[in-house]
Order: sequence, then structure tokens, then C-alpha cells
Amino acid sequence: MGEAHTTSLLGMDRDELAALVSEAGEPRYRAKQIMDAVYRQRVETLEEISTLPQEFREKLSASGVMVGAARIENKFISVDGTVRYLIGFGDGQSVETVWMPEGDGGEAGDGSEAGEEAESGASPSGAKARSEIGEPIAALKRCATQKPGRSTICISSQVGCAVDCQFCLTALLGVKRNLTAGEIVGQVCAVLKDQKVSPPEDRINLVFMGMGEPFLNYENFIKASRLLVEGVGIAERRMTVSTAGIVPRIHDFGGETIRPKLAISLNASNDALRTRLMPLNKKWTLEMLMAAAREFPLRTREWITFEYVLLGGVNDTPENAREVAELLRGMRCKVNLIALNPGPGIEFTTPSAERVTAFQNILREAGIPAFVRRPRGRDIYAACGQLKRTVEVATSPELQLQSISPAPQA
Repeated sequence: MGEAHTTSLLGMDRDELAALVSEAGEPRYRAKQIMDAVYRQRVETLEEISTLPQEFREKLSASGVMVGAARIENKFISVDGTVRYLIGFGDGQSVETVWMPEGDGGEAGDGSEAGEEAESGASPSGAKARSEIGEPIAALKRCATQKPGRSTICISSQVGCAVDCQFCLTALLGVKRNLTAGEIVGQVCAVLKDQKVSPPEDRINLVFMGMGEPFLNYENFIKASRLLVEGVGIAERRMTVSTAGIVPRIHDFGGETIRPKLAISLNASNDALRTRLMPLNKKWTLEMLMAAAREFPLRTREWITFEYVLLGGVNDTPENAREVAELLRGMRCKVNLIALNPGPGIEFTTPSAERVTAFQNILREAGIPAFVRRPRGRDIYAACGQLKRTVEVATSPELQLQSISPAPQA
């Protein structure tokens, strides 16, 4: 016998829920009750939706309807307070989602309210970046005195990734499958519930920068974005999506009525280098990518973010910095510099803090705002480029890795 068909409420929008309750012969307002329960109250079972009559809940259950809440299989806690969650699905696949209790400065300079908050804590000299790389205990003490409302959740859009960036651990997995809209939103709901925070009362920033390329799972990503705004209550200007440069989808994205802010992974200053580091550059060259970026319809006070992972001795020279400045000249944009976060199987090395600062200064002297992203959770493989469903030892033996299994469900 085959498995009985099931339908998850998590991932359904208002219209789909309205159709569900109408088919069941229930009044239309039941759709709002279900939406509030699933996305705001973050229930895990039909029985928890106390606003629905028992008979209706039983009817839903009998027809194969379930909440479809994400399951936290494990979590790893960094010395800096970052938490890396391993979230599992019914088919045995899993992804990683990261909670950063004071963000990583990634929003700084993007023109939004979240950007202003991040920029107020950023260090123009790069001193903070140096201290957090070398002094994890000091970072943990800062975390203990953080201001509420600065937290960031980094979520995944695919199981694995097909883009094959040469400096990224996730690329070593390949791509297994796309996540559904419900599985994308479910990561956020699970983390919010575990951390006991709730937007919009708690100001949460959200980045689609985990496992996968969101623009290769475009329809599910867009639907998830709408649900996160309309259902969960996270403002679109507090969300950012990062793409490796899927040019046709950048054009599509500019026409969406509800959309996060745009970040583009640049990582190289010329075509030859970018093709070596990011093979998709063979299909969508820097010329094509820059044209799409320049044509992108920015909203009031919005800037495009370009992300640049610095690899020691590869793409971090003064000449590279000058080439980047020329590529971006005249654009309403800013650059996030990320010193490589190391991992097994990655052949590149992390540049010195001095080289990072020198690169940043060249961009700033050219009139381009440049910020150094703080490494968060590097000791537990939670930092940018490190997500690989890792359950082995920490990257740095001297840093404590704490693995905590979730408490059993009551």
C-alpha cells in the first residue's frame, strides 16, 4: 500500500486556506483563524488550533491535513551565541538554519531601518572584525549585553546547492531538491518558537543566505517571502535575498510587488577570476550581471548589496579592489566584505585582517560604501559559506562545540 496523501497547512496562503475551509463547508473567517494559528502562534498540531471546532479539526485530520511544522533535529551553539539548527523533513533530507542574536552587520548601509541599526554598530576601521576573529570569548560577552531587536535568521532555500562556488562548503553537497514554500517558512517558525521571539513585536531580520540558490527555486522563494510578510509578520525591508547571479531572475525579481532587498554575490573583479571561482559566470558574465544590477528598480532609500568573499592571495589584492570599484562606479550600492570562513575540503585560505582593511579602504576612497561582515558561529560551521549539515568537530579545536538535542515533545 502507498502512503496516504497529506496536505500541510504551513505553506498555504490566504486564498488556499479560504478554498480549504470553503470546501469543508466552513465559514470564510476560519481561514484567518488557521493562518493566525500556523504563522503567528506557530502551532505544531491541529489540536492546538483551539479556535476551530473539534469537529472541523477531526474532519481536517481525516482528510490528511496536517500543520506540517518543521522539526529541529539538532542544534549547535557557538561561543558567540550563534545557533546552527539542523532542520529535518519527512523524506529524510535536512537543511541548516542559523540564528544570529545580534546579526553580523550584513544590513549596514543598505538604506533600510535594519541597515541603520546595523551601521550604528559597525566599525569603519575594521577593528571589530579583527577582534571577533581572534577573541571569541569577548564576542560572547558582547552578545550577553546585546540590544533586543537586532537578531538575524539565515534560512535555506534548497537541500544543498547547484551553483558550485569553489570556496563554499554547501557546494560540496550538490543539490538534492528544492524546498517548498512551507519548508522555507517552517524554518523561520521553528527558530522563532525555539528562541521565544515573535515579530513584528520583536524586530527580526531575515536573510535568504543559507543552503541553496533562492533564484533557482524562484516560485517557492517568492511565495515564502509573501507568507513571511503577510503571515509571520516580518517586514519585507527586514529581509534580504542573496543570489550568485541568476540574471533572468534578477529581472523578474524587480517586478515583484512584495520582495526582500537584493544582494548579489560578486566574489571576483574580472570574468576570468569569477569563472574560476563561480562557474555560473560562464553563462551569465560580469557584463550581463552588472547590466541587470544597474537596471534593477530600487525603492526609496534602497541600495543593492554586493557580497565579496575575500580569499587569501586570490581575489584580495589592491588591483582586485580597484577593479571592483570600477565595476560598481556610479551605482547605488554598497559592498559587504567577508573574510573566508574555512572548512574541510576548501583549498583557499583566510586573508589577514590587514589585507581585508586595505581592500575596504580602496573601495571607500573610490566612494563606494564597504563594510566588513562579522564572522558569526565560525566554530560550529555556522558562518557564511560553511553550511553543510556538519555534525563533526568544530573548525577550531580550542573553541568549545556544544551540541544540544531538542527536548522531547510533550
